Amino acid sequence: MVKTTRIRAYEAKDTPELTRLFYETVRSVNRAEYSEEQVEAWAPEVPNAEGWHARMLDRRTLVVEEGGEAVGFAELEGNGHLDMFYLRKDAVGRGVGRLFYQAVEREARGRGLERIFTEASLTARRFFERRGFHALREQTVSRRKVAITNVAMEKRLPPCHGEGEQDVPLYNGQNMLSLRSSDPDRY
Repeated sequence: MVKTTRIRAYEAKDTPELTRLFYETVRSVNRAEYSEEQVEAWAPEVPNAEGWHARMLDRRTLVVEEGGEAVGFAELEGNGHLDMFYLRKDAVGRGVGRLFYQAVEREARGRGLERIFTEASLTARRFFERRGFHALREQTVSRRKVAITNVAMEKRLPPCHGEGEQDVPLYNGQNMLSLRSSDPDRY
């Protein structure tokens, strides 16, 4: 079955859906690598929508949707820090993340960034490695006095000279592009 995937800029009306998506993703997708105590500390409840809205306005936040519903979001800071990259459980393993990451990287390149760096969950580590990221170190952070391991990762972005470009921009800052994907690449 062919699905239509749309990538667009974050809008204020997205906040309740994205806070719920974050909570449910941590509580479901991350259970394989993290304990019950850890996922509860990481996402004890659905975050406050007002606080998240203010945060998302201060960053370049993109949303990926299917059938008019958000299935993921990413926050890219001006220095190249990819603070969040979350996909809803039913979007994982269908190529949505791969397409969405390509849009995030195009955004970074369009801003002249030389690298993207993130603190990936153990769950997301392989996904980012497949996108060309290198692990710098494992680190432990504390959330509500519970130790949670993540991986500091980085990807250097070579300058684009227009040669060898195969993809058209997915997102140009104002408009979105619909993509049709039946790609068997699971990420």
